[in-house]
Amino acid sequence: MKNHPTRMQSVQSPIIPVVGELIRQNPGTISLGQGVVYYNPPQESFDRIPEFFANTDNHKYKAVEGIPQLQDAIAAKLKTDNDIEINSKNCIVVTAGSNMGFTNAILAITSAGDEIIIQSPYYFNHEMAAIMASCRPVIVETDANYQLNIAAIKKAITDKTRAIVTISPNNPTGVVYPSEALREVNEICRQHNIYHISDEAYEYFTYNGVKHCSPAAFPQSSEHTISLFSLSKAYGFASWRIGYMVIPEHLLVSVRKIQDTILICPPVISQYAALGALQVGRGYCDNYVRAIASVRELVLDELNTIQNLCTISPACGAFYFFLKVDTELDTMELVEKLIREYHVAVLPGTTFGMDSGCYLRVAYGALEKATATAGIRRLVKGLKTILNK
Repeated sequence: MKNHPTRMQSVQSPIIPVVGELIRQNPGTISLGQGVVYYNPPQESFDRIPEFFANTDNHKYKAVEGIPQLQDAIAAKLKTDNDIEINSKNCIVVTAGSNMGFTNAILAITSAGDEIIIQSPYYFNHEMAAIMASCRPVIVETDANYQLNIAAIKKAITDKTRAIVTISPNNPTGVVYPSEALREVNEICRQHNIYHISDEAYEYFTYNGVKHCSPAAFPQSSEHTISLFSLSKAYGFASWRIGYMVIPEHLLVSVRKIQDTILICPPVISQYAALGALQVGRGYCDNYVRAIASVRELVLDELNTIQNLCTISPACGAFYFFLKVDTELDTMELVEKLIREYHVAVLPGTTFGMDSGCYLRVAYGALEKATATAGIRRLVKGLKTILNK
């Protein structure tokens, strides 16, 4: 059959499976690549599973926006942890992860040809989702420390702009945007009658006293703010696929249509597990964040020994450092050399939109201290050797 061109030809292919195959071909490689945590869900999540099985009705379709018990638990969490009040102007939709929430949002607020402003370096799935929706991602560069460039964001707005996207704490850079900058973006969106899409998947992962800010907590923000959350990181829930959106109430009908078409409802057994996780609350994650913080310090100490070879920008959130490497080498060539010759894997900056220069994302959340130490030492040794040849 003849293949006709489709929108998917302009969508980048995910890099993680490519790097994963290289790791498979080189046994013993330590991965500083994928953004996951090293710990499992709390026992309370598993304790909820018998409750799911006890009701045979749970094997049938449930509400598109999530079971009522989970809706209530999320509303309580949002009030306590994010200062977000669920009221007549906003509502919660449970999703199969926050990536689904982002795609729901884009499909709900755009038509073909509309524009979505995203910050560079960007989270690749955001750029991919915008293109899949036949929209144009408008890339705005952040400053030298990967913080928001408000003037550039304002300049990028056109009559086709439908949303400005922020991720804080950030993937891939690890930076946390201050509340003042997020407030400015939120106000710009209000003035221009566009949406502020705030991705907060790493909300609990902050260090050195830095605080996370949720834009939907700002006064008069409910009608133009879309907030995305996930249990994947905080509760070690990656494969359970549970996230949630806080959306303006006027978008609920559209989001229901989208989610009913793609998913119908999030897996109900996963929703019960999520109830158990939220029962424990953020204290569960905080215990592990303290351990990750110590891993972060040792990673940073090792990286600081090669400041003559790369730039390490300040990053007080998530579990990433984003390195600008001083080399003419092709980024993917460098990634492959590190895997094949030094058995350590990182992700190339090209997948995050950084095509000019050589950038690497280093992830440290998936590793306990001893493995992280071995991995980062391999990375440092590899960069020293390769770049000094």
